[in-house]
Order: sequence, then C-alpha cells, then structure tokens
Amino acid sequence: MQEALLRGDAQDVVKGVFIKTYGCQMNVYDSARMIELLAPLGFVSVMTPNDADLVILNTCHIRERAVEKVYSELGKIHRLKIAKARRGGTMIVAVGGCVAQAEGAQILHRAPFVDLVFGPQSYHRLPELIVQALRKGGTRILDTSFPTEPKFDYLPEASAAAGVTAFLTVQEGCDKFCSFCVVPYTRGAEYSRPVAEILTEARHAVGAGSREITLLGQNVNAYRGVSPDGKDCGLGELIRRLAELPGLDRIRYTTSHPGDVDDALISAHRDVPQLMPLVHLPVQSGADRVLAAMNRRHTADAYRRIVDRLRSARSDLALSSDFIVGFPGESEEDFLATLDLVEEIGFAQAFSFKYSRRPGTPAASAAGQVPESVKSDRLDVLQRLLKRQQRDFNEACVGQVLPVLLEKPGRYDGQLVGRSPYLQSVHVSAPARLGEIVLVLISGATTNSLSGSLALAVEA
Repeated sequence: MQEALLRGDAQDVVKGVFIKTYGCQMNVYDSARMIELLAPLGFVSVMTPNDADLVILNTCHIRERAVEKVYSELGKIHRLKIAKARRGGTMIVAVGGCVAQAEGAQILHRAPFVDLVFGPQSYHRLPELIVQALRKGGTRILDTSFPTEPKFDYLPEASAAAGVTAFLTVQEGCDKFCSFCVVPYTRGAEYSRPVAEILTEARHAVGAGSREITLLGQNVNAYRGVSPDGKDCGLGELIRRLAELPGLDRIRYTTSHPGDVDDALISAHRDVPQLMPLVHLPVQSGADRVLAAMNRRHTADAYRRIVDRLRSARSDLALSSDFIVGFPGESEEDFLATLDLVEEIGFAQAFSFKYSRRPGTPAASAAGQVPESVKSDRLDVLQRLLKRQQRDFNEACVGQVLPVLLEKPGRYDGQLVGRSPYLQSVHVSAPARLGEIVLVLISGATTNSLSGSLALAVEA
C-alpha cells in the first residue's frame, strides 16, 4: 500500500479506511466528507478497524472524559497495528477532530505509534497529509493550524447521500466564548458557507433520495452566508430558499444560541411548513448569576421571551435544550432556579450534564468548583424532571395521527422505524416503503419512542 501511494497509482489498489466518529452531528458530516476525500487514493470504508489500512479517530472534546476515551481506543488500535505489521502489512493511525486540535502534541507524545494528528480545519488536506507521513518514513505529522482559506473551498463536491435523511454543515466555529466551552479554540471563528454552495449540496442530497436535511453549525443560527447577489443571508432566509427545492420535505437545524434567534428565523417557523416544529435551543441554566458566569449573553427571562415568540409563531412548536449542573459557583438557589425554568417552559427532549473542566477555558480555573457528589445529586434530580417531561410529551401524542418519515427496518419482521416531526422514534408495522412519509396513528408511548399503526400514506 505504501509504495502504491508514493507512486501515485493508489487508485488502482483498494485499501480499507475505518473512521470512528465521536460526538456531534457535525463530526458525522466531517467523517463522511473524509471518506469522499480519500476515495481518489483508493480507500473504501470498512466496518471494523481489523480490516483497515487507515484508521481515523474523529474526536469530540465536548463530553466528559473525552480525552481518556480517545487514549483508550488508541490502545486497542495500537495492538491491531502491531498485529498487522507482523503479517507484513501497514496500518496508518490518524487522530482528527477537536481533541486532536486541543491535545495535538500531547497525543504524539503519549501515543508514539500515531502517524498523523490533524484538526477539524485541516481535514481537507487529509490525502496530502497521509502521503506526506508515508514519505517521511516514520516522522509523524501534526497539522492543527487554522488556515486562512475556508476548508469548504477545497473539498470535493459532495457525493450522493446514503439515506433518506442527510446532514449539511452550513456554519462552523463560534464567537461567543462561553466560559465552559472549547469550541472557539478547536473550531475557530464563525464561518458561514455561501448560499449557492449549500443549495448545490442540498440538491445533490435530494437527488440521491434524501427527504430531510438537518442544517448543522456550532452556532447555526448565527449563519450569515453570502447570496449569489452579494447580499448577506441569515438562517431564516436560507431555510426559505431550501424549502423551494422539489422533494425536500423536511428541514431541521442544530445547534442554536438564544442570542441569535432573530425575527427572520421566527417568521420562517411561522411560514415554512417544511421546517420541523422542534427547536433545540440550549439555555444551560435558569439562574442569571450562573448564566453571566458562563458568558452566555442572555438572561433566563430573555430566554423565556424567545420561547414565547417562537410558540406564538407556531403553536405546535416543541423545545429541546441543553443543561449544565454544578457550574463553578452554582448555589442550591441557582439550581432551584433551573428547575423552575424547566417546570415553566416544559421540554420535549433535553440533554443534561455535570460540569466538567476543559483545559484552557476560563471556567476551568474559576473559584467555587462544586463537589462531584453535589453535581451528581443535582444531575439526578434534573434528569428525573426532564425524563418525566419527555414521557409526558410522548404520551400526549397517543391518539394523534403524525406524519412519519420511514428511515430503516425495525427489530421485528414487518416493522419499520421512522421519525415524527418532533424527532421522536416511531415504530410501525408497514410495507417496506423506506423513504416515504406516512401517517401513523399513535397508540403507544415510552420515554424514548412512540408506536402506532399505518393510517394513510401521504403519497402513492
């Protein structure tokens, strides 16, 4: 394999690439683009690292113990690399993504068998970096720079989408600098892709069978892309333009910041039927003192007003959110304010976590670090409340007829699984009609899913 790559006739030799993707949906999108980038070198995706000539860990730094998980996985990959070398083969090991950006030199120090470390802004250079690593004969490559040119300008045209739903990155990076978050340091400043580029990629996805597209961004509603006429276009206007594409029946977006919910986005929820009625709008805390310490740039009441405006625009709209408990300095009174906010607003879904330090962020060295036992107790209380609300929301769907986009076969014969407009997983007995939207009479609900029977096909 190494000789073929260096000769330049690598496309004639089929090689396996295994990518393990951690974390957010944007990493899922990035991993798919890496596969496309590597195809001209003769790489094809394989299901396990055992069959791979190239292993890439596409990492995420948001979740707790992210770094430890990466090193644990690298230990397993190292054993596979040794075994392959004993058989006369070669395995290239690469670490990409946000952990790579934050821990680049440390990864090469702790895991000397890693050949390549690259940040999320460098993956468009992946084929070049792989060949460079091989040419240097054991010299490992570190590329965690922030290029001045947008990486999207150097990516190949997106290939056909693989499923009935697709992810499409429209915005990357963040300028908010929340005190707990590493994204501005690992993904860089906010960048919005041009409108024409997004529409072209969306047309490819729809042409390949995608019925639903989720627009992705670290701060997606900060999107300000350039239109073909040279004018700025916000997320609300972008959604309206995407809704004009024939065959695109559903549009979603994630993740949003409350400070960037503008009039145009709210009116899009009112006017665009393709825009699904579930908004993921992280609040993190219900206490103004904690929100200020987090540098969230909004108050709890400001968040309430935004929710009221969204619900006024679309009465069936539901909310999802993110919460952090045990942030430095969080008092019991602050935590109770979060519970009050949750009770008042009501969430169909939510993600909640204990605060964990991220090296290099302001909160990591802040005074008033909350004991782990207190954080665990608070998280337990909050999650029980959020799960109750999610269960109540799902149970309120029983007896309703919901349009469901059928995505995959279920666990049992004759069963299919799809998604409701609220992103609930719906199990239904139906003919094999994947990719269709059908009406389902909901007859059962659990905390995590719905079930029902086929009522009527929306289309022939």
